[in-house]
Amino acid sequence: MSSEKEHAESGDGPEQLALIRETVRKAKVPRAKPRTWRGAALAKELPVARVVVNKGALHLDQFFDYAVPEELDGVARPGVRVRVRFGAGAHQVRGGRREGGRLIDGFLVERRATSDYSGPLAALADVVSPEPVLGPELLGLARAVADRYAGSLADVLQLAVPPRSAKAEGRPSPAPLPPPRPPEPGSWSRYERGTAFLDSLARGGAPRAVWNALPGPYWAEEIARAVAATLASGRGALVVVPDGRAAGRVDAALTEVLGPGRHALLTADAGPEKRYAQWLAVRRGSVRAVVGTRAAMFAPVRDLGLVAIWDDGDGSHSEPHAPQPHAREVLLLRASHDRCAFLLGSTSCTVEAAQLVESGWAKALGAGREQVRRAAPLVRTVGDGELARDEAARAARLPSLAWQAVREGLRTGPVLVQVPRRGYVPRLACERCRTPARCRHCAGPLEAPEQQELRCGWCGKGAPDWHCVECGSNRLRAQIVGARRTAEELGRAFPAVPVRTSGRDHVLDSVPGRPALVVSTPGAEPVAEGGYAAALLLDGWAMLGRPDLRAGEEALRRWIDAASLVRGQAEGGVVVVVAEPTLRPVQALVRWDPVGHAQRELAERAELGFPPVSRMAAVTGAPEAVEGFLAGAALPGDAEILGPVPLPVVRPGGPRRPGDPPPGEQWDRALVRVPPGSGSALAAALKQARAAGLARGGGGDQVRIRVDPPDIG
Repeated sequence: MSSEKEHAESGDGPEQLALIRETVRKAKVPRAKPRTWRGAALAKELPVARVVVNKGALHLDQFFDYAVPEELDGVARPGVRVRVRFGAGAHQVRGGRREGGRLIDGFLVERRATSDYSGPLAALADVVSPEPVLGPELLGLARAVADRYAGSLADVLQLAVPPRSAKAEGRPSPAPLPPPRPPEPGSWSRYERGTAFLDSLARGGAPRAVWNALPGPYWAEEIARAVAATLASGRGALVVVPDGRAAGRVDAALTEVLGPGRHALLTADAGPEKRYAQWLAVRRGSVRAVVGTRAAMFAPVRDLGLVAIWDDGDGSHSEPHAPQPHAREVLLLRASHDRCAFLLGSTSCTVEAAQLVESGWAKALGAGREQVRRAAPLVRTVGDGELARDEAARAARLPSLAWQAVREGLRTGPVLVQVPRRGYVPRLACERCRTPARCRHCAGPLEAPEQQELRCGWCGKGAPDWHCVECGSNRLRAQIVGARRTAEELGRAFPAVPVRTSGRDHVLDSVPGRPALVVSTPGAEPVAEGGYAAALLLDGWAMLGRPDLRAGEEALRRWIDAASLVRGQAEGGVVVVVAEPTLRPVQALVRWDPVGHAQRELAERAELGFPPVSRMAAVTGAPEAVEGFLAGAALPGDAEILGPVPLPVVRPGGPRRPGDPPPGEQWDRALVRVPPGSGSALAAALKQARAAGLARGGGGDQVRIRVDPPDIG
């Protein structure tokens, strides 16, 4: 804290301070411009700049015109980042030019001779960088994505164009390399149309395929060969994968097939500066091939010849930020707009992939049954009946068949154990009848954290005298035992064998081919050198019992992803799944037929009018807000409203998922469904209704809209 006395003691009194201020005012050093460009001459040619401003509000989803000062004429080119003043009223006009408002960022999309706006224009405040980052192709794609998902162009551009790094812009990108030679088919020859697919890419064709990849470690190399064939035709290629581990595998395969310097890796792990430098190399045409995670779906690849996505059922492909597009749908838009090749690959098969083949838009690309039998492991099941008769299953963590598979597998290599949860997650159930253990006060789930006393997971009250309401038993069992608990039990059973865990907090990329037990949660399974000797898929009923339309599809995808890391049946690979063998996903795993499972799911959804056969949007918010929004929205005539229904209340301090209501608040959700062909009309109606509410004073901001929600219950 300072005072006049302190200033006087230091010789810095009021008179001296006043003298300093007067000296600064009289100095002839030029002062910074206020960036209103008052009185400045405008550009002689094309003096109007059309700008998209960084305002994601739907009622502002349009272009705005600004005057171009003559001083900025040379750098104010289409595609550059600019700074503009936004929000000035009509009364803030001086010298025929609008002034005021606050500075915000934007992109210059077009220079024009005249403006459609008849009033005075504000001037561009500044050009942030002369580097053009928004081309017409990317702008058109962003507009199409915004319209499909009832969002704003500004929100999509926030996802499509990475933040600026001046250091990265200041460095030149390397010179482009000449096209490589067409690659050999390699392991693509295992597929019935694999060689023909590569030949079509190398000749400049645009084949569209849904690829059911064989299990094993070759999928990354096969993607790399498809990219190499596209580059050989003089075009570019884009590959989107679900996570950094998959991106690293494809990156290594591309380096091996193409050599260094021909592709860019776009992942968040690289850091902002390095990632932006790689993105600029793609934008400038220095490299024609890109592999990356979700955000790479907008990568500005020149002369795009192929878009590919791996494992489209993974939830990581769904963007959590507005307007929440899915990478698969964005790449479908790019394939249609650029008329390029499309490749959707996975060891499993989603219903959306099956629909692409069913509609004739894409062709199926798979291997014959003999190839599948050689590559896939032997799958065995343990159902409820066998568990009931198995003394080992009742007394310990694993049934006898699983113990046997572990013992035999450890003789030749590592064994993978997949569990549906991580850590100590004791969601408890009656040991006799498996009825979930519930709190008598609030019906919440009972827990025993770290093996302590029973308590409710919702209200926190204890339950020392619990008994089952169905059969009267007072004995409990863990419905789902987590990865840490499973690792401890296996470690006690096999004391001479190392036990490793892989989960959300610590995910392993790979493990050696030596005997070991690897306990993992779904999606975190490391790759084993030479493949796993065996795999155990535990608590399958817990994955199948999720209250979600995609529960069966998701369980099968997780199982097949894990089983694909196991050696083939000819090499002795065995997979044991603890689930009822009569269920459709279990049968599909046993037969290794994910495509057939997806086709049957698609047929059932067509009969019931469920996505993806229909288009659907979720509207969530406070009950009165949802009701008012739906009443005022001009929905298509064939739209059907399901609900509203109340959503579970999120307790304060508890875990939250994207899209959950604020803690402690009661929200409702309504689903709006339309038949095929009306999806665009539904998105437009929802966007217009929300924009109208915002323009009236914020009413549209009280609800959340998500087109094609991944989880609908």
